[in-house]
Amino acid sequence: MKLKPVGDHIIVKAVSKEETSVSGIIIPDTIDKERSERGEVIAVGPGRELEAGKRSTMDVTVGNQVLFKKYAPDEVKIDGQEFLIIRMEDVMAIIE
Repeated sequence: MKLKPVGDHIIVKAVSKEETSVSGIIIPDTIDKERSERGEVIAVGPGRELEAGKRSTMDVTVGNQVLFKKYAPDEVKIDGQEFLIIRMEDVMAIIE
C-alpha cells in the first residue's frame, strides 16, 4: 500500500535513537522510552491551498532527516510498518 499525503502533510518514518553507555554497550530504543522527535521524510504533500488556488511551498523533500515537535505527529500502522503524519508547520529543522 502506498501513502500519499494531502495538503501540507508529511509522512515520516521515525528514526530510533540508540544510546551508548559509558562502557560502550549500545542501548537500543525500547517501548518504555518516549517516541523519537527525529525521522526520515517518506512522502510530501503538495502544500496547503492558499487563496486563488495557489499552494504553499513545502520546505522538505523525500529523504530529508527532520526534527519535529514531540506531540505533533499522528501515528498510523500500514502493512505492519509504523509511520508518523505531521504538518509542515510542525517541522522544526532539517538535519544536514
